[in-house]
Parts: sequence; C-alpha cells; structure tokens
Amino acid sequence: MTSTSKITIKSLLQKVTAYNPQADLDMIQLAYDFAKDAHKGQYRKSGEPYIIHPLTAAHIIADMHIDYIIVIATLLHDVPEDTERTLEDIEKNFGKEIMRLVRGITKLGKLKYRGVERYLENLRKMFVAMAEDIRVMIIKFADRINNLTTLDALPPQKQYRIALESLEIYAPIANRLGMAEMKGQLEDLSFKYVYPKEYQRVKQLRDEKLAGKEKYLKGVHVQAEKELKDAHIDIISIDGRKKRLYSFYKKLQRKDNQVAKIYDLFAFRIIVKDVADCYASLGILHKVWKPVKGRIKDYISQPKPNGYQSLHTTVFDDHGEVMEFQIRTRQMQEEAEYGIAAHWHYDEYGSRIPKKQVRWAQELAEIQKEILNKLSDLEEIKVDFLQSRIFVFTPKRDVIDLPEGATPVDFAYHIHTDIGNKCKATLINDKIASLDTVLKNGDVVEILLDKNRKGPNPNWLDFVKTQTAKNHIRIHKKTKLTGWLKSVLPKKNTRDKK
Repeated sequence: MTSTSKITIKSLLQKVTAYNPQADLDMIQLAYDFAKDAHKGQYRKSGEPYIIHPLTAAHIIADMHIDYIIVIATLLHDVPEDTERTLEDIEKNFGKEIMRLVRGITKLGKLKYRGVERYLENLRKMFVAMAEDIRVMIIKFADRINNLTTLDALPPQKQYRIALESLEIYAPIANRLGMAEMKGQLEDLSFKYVYPKEYQRVKQLRDEKLAGKEKYLKGVHVQAEKELKDAHIDIISIDGRKKRLYSFYKKLQRKDNQVAKIYDLFAFRIIVKDVADCYASLGILHKVWKPVKGRIKDYISQPKPNGYQSLHTTVFDDHGEVMEFQIRTRQMQEEAEYGIAAHWHYDEYGSRIPKKQVRWAQELAEIQKEILNKLSDLEEIKVDFLQSRIFVFTPKRDVIDLPEGATPVDFAYHIHTDIGNKCKATLINDKIASLDTVLKNGDVVEILLDKNRKGPNPNWLDFVKTQTAKNHIRIHKKTKLTGWLKSVLPKKNTRDKK
C-alpha cells in the first residue's frame, strides 16, 4: 500500500512515468489542479484537505500500472457529487471518455445501509455501472480502500457499517473479477473493524507460528533458487509471502481452528518465463521435496472461472515441515493480482488479457443485473453472487461455478431445469454420493437421471444453496399442491346451476 508520506502529485507523475513514459502527464496535472480547486475549502473527518483522498486513490490505481486515463478519472471521481463543478465541466476539459467514467462513479453515489430495499437499489446501480464499464468498479475499489484506511476518524458505528459493507459486498465482487490484490486489501482493512477480537487473535496466532522462522525460510528460498537455476529454468522472481489475515481467519473456521491443518501460512511464489517452465519447476521441486498427497493443484490446465491460473504444490522438507509453492508466469501473476484490471495494465508487452475474460466480466455483470431485478432478499444475493465460490467439473470437463456449500442438486439445476427435476443420484469423482453432499473445489460431478420422475423432492429445500434450485423446487411443490387440491375438492355441479 502507498505510504501517506509519498502522496503528492509529483510522486504520482513519477510513478506513472516509470511504467508508461508515453502517458499524458500534463493532463494528469491538469486533472489534479482542477480537482484541487473544486474541492478547495473541503476537509475530511481526519482533518486532511479533501484532495488527499482522490490523490491517494489515484496512487492506488497507479500502483497497479494502469492506463493513465483511469488515473485521471480517479482524481476527478468526487468532483460532480461534492462540488459545484459538473459533468459538463469535466467533459469540456477532459473529454467524453473520462466524463463517462466519472459519471459512472457519480451514479453509484455513496452507498449506505439504509434499509434492505434502499440497499438493494444501490446494489443494482453498482451492477449496472459494472456492466456499462468495468473500469468504474476499479476506481470504486481504490476509493473504498482509501476510505478504509481513514476509518479511525469516524464514530464506531459508522466504522462498523462501512467495514461490513466492504467485507460483504465490495471484496466478494473484487474476487469475482479476479482482483486478488484489491480483494485482499479490502478484507484485511475491514477485518479489524468488523471482528476486532478475532483480528487480534488471528494476527497473534500467525505471528507466533512464523516467529523465528526467518532463517529457515531464507534457506528454503536459496535452495529452491539454486535447484531451478541448476536445471536452467529462467526465473523471473521468487518471493515469500505471509497468508493474509482475513484469509487465514476464514481457513481456520473451515479447519475447526486447527492451525496445524493450514499449510499455506507462508508460501513461496515462483515467477518463470513460460508455461513449460512452470511444469518443469514443479517436477524439480518434487525431486527435492516430497509432495503432500492431494495438495497438487493445476490451475493452468483448468483455470478458475475468474481466469486465475497457477500451479500450487505443498511439500514436506527433511524435518517434516510443510511449505507451499505457487508457480506461474508473469502474465498469470499480473492477471492473478489485478484480474479484469490487467486489461488496462501497461508494460512493455502492452495489453495482453484474453478477450474472453473481458467478455466473462461483462456477462457476469449483465446476469447479475437481471437477477438483482428479481431478488428481494439481501441474503439471497450474498449466497448466489457474493459468497466464496467453488468450481467443479462436468464429466466433459466443463467448469461450473457455484457458491461455497453447493450440492449436486444445485449443480444439476445449474446445468438445466430438467436435469434438476429428474435427478435421482450422483457420482462425485466416479464414486456414488448422496445428493446433499457438499461439493469441493475440483470435484467431477455426474448426475444420474430417472426419466420417469415427475419432479424434485421437496425435502431438497433443506440443503440446496442456490436460488435457482430453491425456486424450481418451490414452483414444483406449489404446482403439485394445487393439483392435489383440485383432485380432492368437490367439483361444482353444473346441473345445480340450471
């Protein structure tokens, strides 16, 4: 995260120049001067001049090496809402593209929990803005990250509301867009305000587990680097990283608070030249260290639905310690960190994100916009769209994206209504399983059908997760009940009428 001592327009210009020498620095300076003049006399709750907020958000965007057009729009993003300057003024001075981006942010307004009905309307606005131009959400994330760093200046109740909204709404959307870096920042900055006791406990636990291991980890780093270089692998970088606090907290919950079952508290990330080197590196690491059974994950041949690609492996060292390695190319690294934002990432290779990923994000926004117009329950939205996701496979290896906790019945209805209605049993990884089995990442799911079946079992409502499955089961249940009532109620006698 950018240090507040370095938040100046000069440092912003230097930062942008470093990754894009062709950027229009005069236009960035003009946007800063325009915003500074518009916000003149305005101060934040922290006592800082208001201009510090859009300037810091612009630094967050520049840290991602993003197109300077988005940097300019970030500097201007609060002008129409908080000052006397208008969108017309922005278009006149900076052009139509920047005006549209600022208009997208202005449409979102300042989202607040003011009753579920009002909040659902704000969510609809967010998804509409996302569908129109995904760059609006990138700016909104930067805006929110900076707001979270200044929460101490607000009353506790407001701190909690903003942090909770960031944790439950913003971070999951960043995750769906593949933006791991922004997701991680949103989660960790919110965590200490939403769950302060858990935050302190988890932080202490992580620090205790890693205490005194610097020398050991350095040794692993040196050995891995030597082995790969001896095998003539072109290494771009090897870095170690601690597991983020909120991610650690969520994993502890899934593992019944057994920290010994968490293998990626510290992980090494190896960046190599190409895909062939990724697999070659995996083979070399497995010659040096014994892999942990079931802990090798190939997200290169089978990417996650949000486009994430990498090889993951967990290994034992000579002393029985476990450690995780993640292996990927530089392109995979940028797309893993920045997700959809990598489309506007600037470096000597230019824009390299596959077009299908841009379409995926737009389709996601369109689908969510349609569904949101039908939903009336915030909890439904959290489960269907904002909850942690898993991905499973059909027997033909098609990837199916489902919420965490989904079952084979949810999977069946995701494929087709008839598959759900006629579902009688399931094979998970070629083994028979019950229909209420909770699916895991990477499962291969096959649905067995009963062609004579008239419809779903109403008891499935006790365990299905997705709104699609629930709706189909409820509709069939209601139809069946209506049909039964017609059969038992006495029919009107037409002779009596005569």
